[in-house]
Amino acid sequence: MTTPTPLHVPAIKNSIDRVIHALEGRVSQGLAPASLLLAYYDWLVHLSNSPGKIGELIENALTKGANFSMWSAHSAFDKDSQSYIEPLSGDRRFQSNEWKAWPFNVLFQSFLMVEQWWHYATTGIQGMSSHHQDVAGFSARQVLDIFSPSNFLLTNPEVLKTTWEHQGGNLAGGIENFLADLQDTISGKDHRRISEFKAGKNLAITPGKVVYQNRLIELIQYAPTTPQVYGEPVLIVPAWIMKYYILDLQPQNSLVRYLVEKGHTVFMISWKNPTEEDRDLDLEDYINLGVMAAIDAVGVIDPRRKIHATGYCLGGPILAMAAAAMFRENDLRLKSISLFTAQTDFTEAGELNLFIDESQVSFMEEVMWDKGYLDTAQMAGAFQLLRSNDLIWSRLVKSYLLGEDEKLNDLMTWNADATRMPYKMHSQYLRKLFLDNDLAAGRFEVRGRPIGLIDLHAPIFTVSTQNDHVAPWHSVYKIHLLTNTEVTFLLATGGHNAGIVSEPGRPNRHFQISVTQATDKYVDPDEWRTKTPVDDGSWWPAWQKWLVVHSSRRKKPPPSMGNEEKGYPPLRDAPGTYVLEP
Repeated sequence: MTTPTPLHVPAIKNSIDRVIHALEGRVSQGLAPASLLLAYYDWLVHLSNSPGKIGELIENALTKGANFSMWSAHSAFDKDSQSYIEPLSGDRRFQSNEWKAWPFNVLFQSFLMVEQWWHYATTGIQGMSSHHQDVAGFSARQVLDIFSPSNFLLTNPEVLKTTWEHQGGNLAGGIENFLADLQDTISGKDHRRISEFKAGKNLAITPGKVVYQNRLIELIQYAPTTPQVYGEPVLIVPAWIMKYYILDLQPQNSLVRYLVEKGHTVFMISWKNPTEEDRDLDLEDYINLGVMAAIDAVGVIDPRRKIHATGYCLGGPILAMAAAAMFRENDLRLKSISLFTAQTDFTEAGELNLFIDESQVSFMEEVMWDKGYLDTAQMAGAFQLLRSNDLIWSRLVKSYLLGEDEKLNDLMTWNADATRMPYKMHSQYLRKLFLDNDLAAGRFEVRGRPIGLIDLHAPIFTVSTQNDHVAPWHSVYKIHLLTNTEVTFLLATGGHNAGIVSEPGRPNRHFQISVTQATDKYVDPDEWRTKTPVDDGSWWPAWQKWLVVHSSRRKKPPPSMGNEEKGYPPLRDAPGTYVLEP
């Protein structure tokens, strides 16, 4: 009698767990229910054991409630009365004059008062972890925002005014928009948010050639527009979380075109949009098949020249990793390193840290395991929650209550053109960088050995933006603590993306810039911002002048497009094929 082979029980259990978590992730947009519950229980247990805090909250509610009642009665007869509570900076829901009239002023002011009380209720609780306080406060805001008076027909004076003026036509249009969105949700397609912009048609149209391709990247070399160029080429490593062409939108706001017209030879990495077949690509693949393969190609096409390497967003850390490994091995092919809104220390990684803890990362790994990649919808859901007022509720009000059709501009079109991320690479990124901060701590390994950013001996130019919720400028500023080289730090107006797309001539733009030598004393970021003068205009010319200062003085004829003899023939016209993959 043959003894049956025993089942591998742990493997079966893991498979069951993965299936369940993957299904949960589709409903929760990748947010871990356990992570939210842990934060809630941490808040509830510590608050219930803090009678002093509870008494303070009761006193606050009674005092503020009584004062607010008196203000409400007064504001009914004084249309010029001052607001009882001012909205937080960036909250644009109640800016119009219609909200100043009674009773709408009382409605939105009472909402802000409740919002403020919940902020008190979820912060300053002894014994509660700071991460759980942030998550609890964030979760409370998300729930409260659902009930904002700006979201409903009868409590939004702007919507009522529009309804009166259009005799209800806006509501009819809103119903049409709702039904169209419902149809798109059922069909899995997006017919209504169709843009007039498209990569290769009126975006990403700076002339160039794809001169190298592997399973992960296409390398684009842009055609010169000047008879002579600066000696050192510029290689741009964009983020793989989105398509590269944010740096090459329309001709008037294309950073690539700006550099080419200033006499620089420019190369750009275009990342492949990974599929399930790419699930096992890891961070070292992105270094070797991405950054290093591009550096090798540029070195052959434009030989005997060092490279101005530039990393944007997630392209910044991966460039820093590759550069640190190169300098460790005495590979001196980099003339300079530029990092745009890129973090190298992740201990203060901004609002994204709300979604980064062991529970959340483990859950995310299970969700990615299902398909082999992080889906664009799950990634977009997290970013929308970070700015729910702008990206969710205001859009619903405009679409369903005001009946407006959303028109996508060039930057919005790019933002909607999301990409996937391989299972293994993204898991490593979350764990090794966000959770464990291995890069800043000198623990991240490239080619089997740890690297240290202290080995970077090329001058560094770092750009951060004031309103960056993805890579806060205080976090980006930490590059001063991690390196021992010349660092030029620039703080520009705008956010993570719009602050980078800041072409000359755009109004209301300014920046601060300073240079720190390796021997200079450390200055903390707030003191730096207070003491550093403000310059008006775009930051692009400042960076371009820095590139010139760190380039060879003599110009030369432009290099050939590719180098067919050395194995880098021009393959196809820019923007190539990878950027067009859905």
